[in-house]
Amino acid sequence: MIVGVDEAGRGPLAGPVVAAAVILGDVPVTGLADSKKLSPRRRAELETHIRAHCAFAIGEASVAEVDTLNILHATMLAMTRAVAALGIMPSMVLVDGNRLPKWPWTARAIIGGDASEPAISAASILAKEHRDRLMLAADAVHPQYGFAQHKGYGTAAHLAALKIHGPCPLHRQSFAPIRQLSLL
Repeated sequence: MIVGVDEAGRGPLAGPVVAAAVILGDVPVTGLADSKKLSPRRRAELETHIRAHCAFAIGEASVAEVDTLNILHATMLAMTRAVAALGIMPSMVLVDGNRLPKWPWTARAIIGGDASEPAISAASILAKEHRDRLMLAADAVHPQYGFAQHKGYGTAAHLAALKIHGPCPLHRQSFAPIRQLSLL
């Protein structure tokens, strides 16, 4: 019972941080890689396959939790929620990165694990696809920010929209570019 865990959404100025936990099944998943290295089409194909053949769970930490806890602790919370939602006792949890949450499971942090460990790669894909869908939905509610294009990252277009419209409830008030707008 090896679980791979990765997150999506630590760097953006808006939206939740999302983590996925994946147990690869007996059906091989070919073409796994770090989600950032895959085309959107290939990510979507792999996500469909992973969801059909693997045990998985998604955990989120809200914008309010990011602002209250800080992004690192919110990320750890999302990861913990994802593993807990699997409802099993893993023999090992492999986490992309250099830090582990404080949790009851045996775990190992692996820098670059999303590129080297298939279960983490699968988790990377699910987390990114899930978060991207959340940001597409956010774009429908707040089209003035362009969330569909940049997914909440601090692009020039996003920063320009923030200067015109100010932040919305999806923006992380604890992040410097948003906090500085509030001070103006």
